[in-house]
Amino acid sequence: MKEQWSREQAQAWYQQKGWLCGFNYLPSTAVNWTDIWQEETFDAGTIERELGWAADAGYNTLRINLPFIVWEHDRNGLMARIDRFLTIADAHGFSTMLTLMDDCGFSGDEPYLGPQKPPVPGKHNSQAAASPGRDKVCNPDCWADIERYIRDVVRQFREDKRVLLWDLYNEPGNRGIFATGTQEVQYDAKLETCAHALMKLAFQWVREEDPTQPLTVCAWRVPPEEEGETFFQHPLDQTALALSDVVSFHAYTHTGRMTAMIQQLQKLGRPLFCTEWLARHVGSTIEEQLPLMYAAKVAPYQWGLVRGKTQTWLPWPVVMKESTDYCRLWFHDVFEENGIPFSRREIALMQYLRKIAPGGGCTLPGLQNQPLQAG
Repeated sequence: MKEQWSREQAQAWYQQKGWLCGFNYLPSTAVNWTDIWQEETFDAGTIERELGWAADAGYNTLRINLPFIVWEHDRNGLMARIDRFLTIADAHGFSTMLTLMDDCGFSGDEPYLGPQKPPVPGKHNSQAAASPGRDKVCNPDCWADIERYIRDVVRQFREDKRVLLWDLYNEPGNRGIFATGTQEVQYDAKLETCAHALMKLAFQWVREEDPTQPLTVCAWRVPPEEEGETFFQHPLDQTALALSDVVSFHAYTHTGRMTAMIQQLQKLGRPLFCTEWLARHVGSTIEEQLPLMYAAKVAPYQWGLVRGKTQTWLPWPVVMKESTDYCRLWFHDVFEENGIPFSRREIALMQYLRKIAPGGGCTLPGLQNQPLQAG
């Protein structure tokens, strides 16, 4: 069985990649991950067009989630569509991070096939579908099927150079349900315990398949701010950080806290991937935080690319409740449906950073415990 990558192995792999700058991708025509990947709604034309805009803006990598339910009912079709997606992405210069599981079922529905419900007006990510689904995560009798899914997908693409790395589980234990545009409720608390056990098994299963790409699971819980805080102390986050080959984390927060998170995580001595960020209403902005991550050699993957059916330009319910300018200021996303940027300054900054140093990275005083190597 393959072991966890050493810090030296992970850093050597990362140095070869140059500066990675990416985004989480759902086509503007898809309301959730099921919508992207099932045969009836796989929209290669939109994917081709939107990834072209992203490539022109200076991005070179992306992160996308896979749906257990589509694999379960159309395994061969899903594999063919993943291959086609990777071909389109690669043609535009993108390496792809594939995410195998996800607990973000904000719609409150379990995943289902066929036409997906339309977006709920005024609600952020209103039809978000988890994978394999929270009910299945909480039912160990389903885990043998989940294991077959994980092993099958990894085995299919374990040596594929278009696949940058494997994100085994997005936000394990996330219980949030967006009841309305301004109200959030919670799924059963047992999800956290089950997700913790399933995440550890997923690392074991994937390592046994011995992929050439590294593995990660994000640390994602950022509680209300307090003085002198230490981040990612939840047991699920601690396990994710301990088992990952490269460290990934989510940081929808202002720049001071983002800086403190990077300082803390750099002590682990592994490459850093911020696999979700950009929440303009709470101070997570491209103008401030993209240069920060560039300088600290953190690979950023903001949430969203093109404004669309997910409606993630609208804030989360907790932010929407207190926001007076949510119509003017987008929460996530960077392009309108016709390819016009929300902010030309944001795109110009990205293009500038891409131009000045293809490798990116430099020593930033106060942001390292050991010198950061230029790429």
